[in-house]
Amino acid sequence: MEMDSDIWSVVEFQHVKPGKGPAFVRTKLKSVTKGKVVDRTFPSGHAITEVRVERRHFQYLYKDDMGYNFMNMENYEQIALNENLVTNPQFLQEGMKVEVLFHAANDIPLTLEMPTFVVVEVTYTEPGMRGDTATNTLKPATVDTGAEVRVPLFISTGEKIKVDTQTGDYLGRA
Repeated sequence: MEMDSDIWSVVEFQHVKPGKGPAFVRTKLKSVTKGKVVDRTFPSGHAITEVRVERRHFQYLYKDDMGYNFMNMENYEQIALNENLVTNPQFLQEGMKVEVLFHAANDIPLTLEMPTFVVVEVTYTEPGMRGDTATNTLKPATVDTGAEVRVPLFISTGEKIKVDTQTGDYLGRA
């Protein structure tokens, strides 16, 4: 939606009907351009200005001084996205398929959506001891994309693991 000369996405909302007084909607909005999250309350029935967005499939190519470069999967055009449009760029892998949301009227890229999880290889971690599976203790591990992920003690160098791209959490072995 468009509000205060910016584009916002609704993160969460709750319709509240108090016993006394009119109903209202409590929202948590995230600025698509700046990434700022704000809480706003709207009266029930409040009119908003909707923004039409398009999802386009792209493939990650490389990073240079212009930003992150992607290729459109349909017409093979290339675009460079600013670093602030890419959330968690440490999990981008060459050839990864992503979706870019565009403002339909202006044809401006708004944000990039990566897959929910990625499979990465652990390039370095401290060796685990035999029998280290009973506790939920985590240790740092560096993966092939350069990111650092907290993994269980039994994970060793060379193993492939699943990582959540939104939070950077270890999900399991791949």
